[in-house]
Amino acid sequence: MLINDAFAQTAGMAPTGSTAGVIVQLLLIFVIFYFILIRPQQKKIKQHEAMLLAIKRGDKIITGGGVYGVVEKATDEKLDVKIAEGVVVSVYRATVRQVIDETPQTAANVKSKK
Repeated sequence: MLINDAFAQTAGMAPTGSTAGVIVQLLLIFVIFYFILIRPQQKKIKQHEAMLLAIKRGDKIITGGGVYGVVEKATDEKLDVKIAEGVVVSVYRATVRQVIDETPQTAANVKSKK
């Protein structure tokens, strides 16, 4: 019942791929990740930065903490935001999550955006 040493050594080994094949596979995986994950994220970051730079007096914003208000004064790094009558808070420009666009949405506008 013992296996002969010579018989055990003659068992086929798994074929090894070439180095070039492995490099091609890794490059292909990187290219796929770039177009699926990295590139869209970079575009989203650029859009957000452009939105932050375009904030001006009178814009309605929502901060990352969920505070809704109207910009009273805008400087390079700081925004003075009116959140209630007589209540103005200063927030860091980078904490703004969204600028509210209050143009009326019609059915034609909604269809054209899709």
